[in-house]
Amino acid sequence: MPTLLDSKVESRRLVLPAQANAIRTAHGGNVLKWMEQTGSMSAMHFCSGEVITAGFDRSRFHNPIPEGDIALIDAYVYEVGTSSMTIRVRCFHENHKTGERSLTSDAKMVSVAVDEDGQSVDVPDLSVETEAGKRLQDEALNAEN
Repeated sequence: MPTLLDSKVESRRLVLPAQANAIRTAHGGNVLKWMEQTGSMSAMHFCSGEVITAGFDRSRFHNPIPEGDIALIDAYVYEVGTSSMTIRVRCFHENHKTGERSLTSDAKMVSVAVDEDGQSVDVPDLSVETEAGKRLQDEALNAEN
């Protein structure tokens, strides 16, 4: 049975001029795209199969990411249904000079496991065995409120 920590995925993107807006910060649409991709990878890793995005809720932008800096995105599955997985996705501004991180965006995402015909399939149960896993699950559930 996969654990919450088994589903944790991180990715990084350099904010280039092509991904920036008129004020030279990451364009929100690009940030959402990166978050959706990372959340999908978390779900794929958890269920060991293909997934489709069923929902992307409560997306919030807190702070910008300047052009030339790094977007660090993390995601993990914190709840499962029969064929669905609920994923917490967060984006951080990572200053490449200092290593400092600050939360810039977060969202709740739902993915559904599918077979090669696009039909939903069952996902494994989620195990939350460690204190670190329980803390992450609690943070995700509290972020829903």
